[in-house]
Amino acid sequence: MKKIVIFDLDGTLLNTLDDLADSTNYALSKFGYPTRTIEEVRQFVGNGVAKLIERAIPDGKNNPNFEKCLSIFKENYAQNMYNKTAPYNGIIEMLSNLKSKGIKIAVVSNKFDLAVKELCKKYFEGFIDFAAGENEALGINKKPAPDTVLSVLRKFSFSPEDAIYVGDSDVDIMTAKNSHMPCISVTWGFRDEKFLLESGATILINAPSEIYNHLT
Repeated sequence: MKKIVIFDLDGTLLNTLDDLADSTNYALSKFGYPTRTIEEVRQFVGNGVAKLIERAIPDGKNNPNFEKCLSIFKENYAQNMYNKTAPYNGIIEMLSNLKSKGIKIAVVSNKFDLAVKELCKKYFEGFIDFAAGENEALGINKKPAPDTVLSVLRKFSFSPEDAIYVGDSDVDIMTAKNSHMPCISVTWGFRDEKFLLESGATILINAPSEIYNHLT
């Protein structure tokens, strides 16, 4: 049995899509830019909020308002990230079952670090042993680089063989590969089964309870 499970957050533990889309469109509307659909935002997420805004705003990073738009998004999202966000059905029960087996639980996300910690505190208090988001300002490379995942292992004195990664995207599959650990790919998140298989998924699950069953 694995000693630690490292989860992605958005699209894996939490359905954050509506709040992300609302804050994205709020920021875009401040400059009169066209807003984006839920399905467009679904495809834009996974590589951090800077990449989300780069994909959503006309001309991407070349847009002179890119940094301002990103700042407005962050400010608005920090105030509104609990409006529609919720754990997927079965997540809390699954985390509780893992904890009952003495398995450590961590979250590693490309969402900015403050939001990751606040969301985990609100929705998963008592379940998450460690949570970390994007912090490239400190020189920590974001996923799919293994930096944050390996820092989690060091914190608990675990090796990659002690761990498994769980996520919903191609970024998560690559993160696990770069961290030399297996990856469980979930099908209820922001990417569909076909895309995950084309991205190299080897373990697909369709319900949170299957994570517990796979590990035990």
